[in-house]
Amino acid sequence: MKNMHNTKGGRIFDVLNIIFLGLLGILMIIPFIYVVAGSFATEHELSTRAFFLWPNTFSLESYKYIFSTPAFMRSLLVTTGVTIVGTFVQLFFTFTFAYPLSRRNLKGRNVLLNLVIFAMLFSGGMIPTFIVVKNLGLIDSYWALILPIAINPFNLMIIKNFFQEMPIELEESAKMDGCTELGILWKIMLPLSKPVIATFTLFYAVGIWNDFMSGLLYINDSSKWPIQLLLRQITMSSSASSALSNLDPNYIPPEQGMKFAVIIVATLPILIFYPFLQKHFAKGMLVGSVKG
Repeated sequence: MKNMHNTKGGRIFDVLNIIFLGLLGILMIIPFIYVVAGSFATEHELSTRAFFLWPNTFSLESYKYIFSTPAFMRSLLVTTGVTIVGTFVQLFFTFTFAYPLSRRNLKGRNVLLNLVIFAMLFSGGMIPTFIVVKNLGLIDSYWALILPIAINPFNLMIIKNFFQEMPIELEESAKMDGCTELGILWKIMLPLSKPVIATFTLFYAVGIWNDFMSGLLYINDSSKWPIQLLLRQITMSSSASSALSNLDPNYIPPEQGMKFAVIIVATLPILIFYPFLQKHFAKGMLVGSVKG
């Protein structure tokens, strides 16, 4: 059979596809470049130029201001801590639940699988979840940002399928050597699951870092706001400095530049984190997603 990419129609399709995807990529990257440029621009330039991708005068005033404010640094530290702990909690519960479900001889396995599938298709909703969190005494607690999303049923099923596709000979040989089920999981399954761990670490970390709804619902104390909730408050406020408190009351902060700078700082950790897991990302997306 003739390769369709070597035909005239195939080559035309490839060219059009490259042009379309290139334009789409440009449309997506231009707003981000504008935000980056705006974060380094002076307040005068932001008020006089409607749009630009390169500032005429570079200024670090916006970054100096946000990093000098206790509210911003505190919210950044809160989000970093919640993301690290929350990602570990999600990975721990997901993998320790997925591995037993992958064992076909587990008693009550079908009941548990049906419960997971039910939870994947139906959700209690915002109000019942809020009532549960409130009755557990988690309002204004960092655990309210972690425990309600401790297990994702869809991700659980993918990881379960991945474990289920592992050769049964690995488990049998480990048991012959006297290894327990926890030993099999720790010494054999997890080392072979690096692409899956890397992929879902990225998914969970990005989800927790970008989550502002949980903070909006469960955190009333402004000193415990995560960075995304503070960012929302800044961008929605008519005066961005009202969401931040500088030590000098006579100082006039860069209102517009500060908004851009906060957006960049809130986005940068994920952009830095992603390349380290990229090599595992494609493989981790595919494993466990074919067989049921």
